[in-house]
Amino acid sequence: MIRSEILREIAPILRDQLVICNIGLPSQELHMIDDQPTNFYMLGTMGLSSSIGLGLALAQDKTVISIDGDGSVLTNFGTLPTIANNVADNFILLIIDNGSYGSTGDQPTYAGKKTSLAAVAKACGCENVVECKDVDTGKVLQAAIDSKKMTIIVSKCDSGNIKLPVITMDPVVIRDRFMKAVKA
Repeated sequence: MIRSEILREIAPILRDQLVICNIGLPSQELHMIDDQPTNFYMLGTMGLSSSIGLGLALAQDKTVISIDGDGSVLTNFGTLPTIANNVADNFILLIIDNGSYGSTGDQPTYAGKKTSLAAVAKACGCENVVECKDVDTGKVLQAAIDSKKMTIIVSKCDSGNIKLPVITMDPVVIRDRFMKAVKA
């Protein structure tokens, strides 16, 4: 499976959650698959989905799922110890690890080589870390939601992108409708 196939599979699970989605193609894919006001699409800040998601989880009680890529987590490595030391049991970080910088041309990441993001998260002090195969992502994500414990999921999948248009929705509209959904 590639990232867009995982997103298509988990879209029904995401529908009732607050979702912060990684920059570029992941946001475009989720927007195309199942646009929801509860989805916050990152349009220009690589590596910050997990940081924004943690902050949102700490600020309110609804479940927050940050969808990030291995390349983005590697870009903002400080996010993992920050998550470990600021536990929010309503926060789930889903790292879709395709071993590449998917939005910039599929250049390989170190997560596609020797670096295990699950091992790094554990070494940073994250207590609930699950690495899974792409086909198990939905089941693992639902279990994390049901557990009501902060969880880091590393979903290993194939690299690859689908062709799709950019999100034409104005960033202010994305922000405003998301803020309204958070307050609802």
